[in-house]
This record gives sequence, C-alpha cells and structure tokens, in this order.
Amino acid sequence: MIDDIIKRELSETLSAQLSVKIQINRAERIQGGDINETFRLDTNEGKWFLKMNDARKYPDMFVREHDGLEELRHAAALFVPKPLCTGTAGHRAFLVTEFVEKGGAAPDFWESFAAGMARLHQHTKPFYGLQSANYIGSIKQYNTPYSTWPVFYAFNRLTPLAKMAYDRHRMDKDMLKQLESLCRRLPELFPDEPPALLHGDLWSGNFLVGANGKACIFDPAVYYGHREMDLAMTRLFGGFDTRFYYTYQAIRPLESGWQQRIGLCQLYPLLVHLNLFGGSYYNDVKEILAVTN
Repeated sequence: MIDDIIKRELSETLSAQLSVKIQINRAERIQGGDINETFRLDTNEGKWFLKMNDARKYPDMFVREHDGLEELRHAAALFVPKPLCTGTAGHRAFLVTEFVEKGGAAPDFWESFAAGMARLHQHTKPFYGLQSANYIGSIKQYNTPYSTWPVFYAFNRLTPLAKMAYDRHRMDKDMLKQLESLCRRLPELFPDEPPALLHGDLWSGNFLVGANGKACIFDPAVYYGHREMDLAMTRLFGGFDTRFYYTYQAIRPLESGWQQRIGLCQLYPLLVHLNLFGGSYYNDVKEILAVTN
C-alpha cells in the first residue's frame, strides 16, 4: 500500500495539476516492472493507473514517458493511455495515467493492431531522433537528431551501449571492434526510408487487449527512426501472431532484404539487455555480430 504521507502529497499534486479536488480512496498494488511500483488508484474521479520509482535515480524518467505517450496519442493511430500528470512525492517520482480495463481480443485484433502500427509509422519528421533524450528500461536513450538513419543508429544507439557494456566488462575488445566495424557499414545495409514515429520498445509486455477488444500500447521509448526497429522488436521475445506481420506487409510493404536486417535491428535491444542483465545476451550479441560482419 501507499503510505498516508505519499497519498496526501499525491492527492494535493493531482488536485493542483488537474484543477479539481482529487481524493484517493484506495490504492491497489498491481504487477510492475523491474524498477517501478505500480498501483490502481480508486479516486473520486474514477480509476487511474500510478507508476512510482526513485526520483533520485531517475529524476526525469516519467516526464519523458509522459511526453512519449503524448507523442503517440497525437498520432491517433492506436489506443494509448492518456497521461494525466507527473511529479514527485518525497523521494519518489510518479506518473498517473488513465486506467485501461482489460478485455478479450476481437476477431480482427491482430489485423487491427498491424493497421494501427502502419498508421503510426506514417508519422514523420525531417530528422531521425527526438527533441530530448528519454529512457529504454532504466537506460538513458540518446536522441540527438541526425539527417540519416545509419549515423543516428551508430552514434545514438549502438556505440554508446557497446562502450557501456565494455566498461562493465560485459563485452570484450574484439566484440567492440566488430561492432565499430559494423557501424561503418550501416549505410550499405539499411535502405533509405523517411523517419517513422516508433513506439521504441514494442514487445508483448508493452501492449494489452483493451475492453473494446483492440490493442492498447504503453511504456514507450519513443523516437523517430527506421520502422523496421519496431517490427524487429516484436519478434525478439515472441507473443505476436503471424497475422500481425502479414497485415502490416500488405499495408506498408518493407523494403527487400528486411529478413536479413532483423538481427541488425535487434542488436540495440539486445545491447540494452546485455547491459542490464548480462548472461546469455552476450551470446546473442556475438551471434548477430558474426553474421553481419
């Protein structure tokens, strides 16, 4: 349960930001991730979803997540929980969003989900990146804008995480050199495409079936990048039906050779997991580097 002091501070902050008196009647803990505590709040204004973590470790994480949710909502391609407010209570940062009730999947769930992703990826910018850095998991995600995807992917994604893994003794020098060599070859490996709005961390744990039977996406690591990144991420840990891929391909066909680029796109989330968890992710990264070099 949330202690009374934090509950009171939350109520005061919510009331001030939403310009209506908010009373939290009940806070029920629900399953969260590795770094966040999550709750369902029953308030006088309805049910809301609360995430909390250590504000000293992650001072701007929820601000960036709030911005990412707003970016996805603005695209109006898929259902995204509305972020209500973010702030701090004592040493804890929090994010409050609308609470999404779970339901059963509609018969066309996967086709509808894929069509929504295709619409999302149609939203573009003149650059790859985002106005500010954000997070993927607990790792800072750099989004310095670049005009080409290979340069963005090398300097904002692969190189920083490879150096982090090397400094943490989770990557050896030979592997680091292989990755640097791969970065130099990225322009010849990726086809030219306009920047696409990406969820950025699209695995089966970051969507649910809403009460309307449609997909709801959340916990984003938003940026404008190569759309194959989102699709490769969906394949990394499973959980997506083949109808999702067939429908997406029918609506927005991928450039030829996309099958050979799946591992290349998965290299980034695998480096994230290598830095966070070590273990078997070392071999996954090593295997992709061996195939792509």
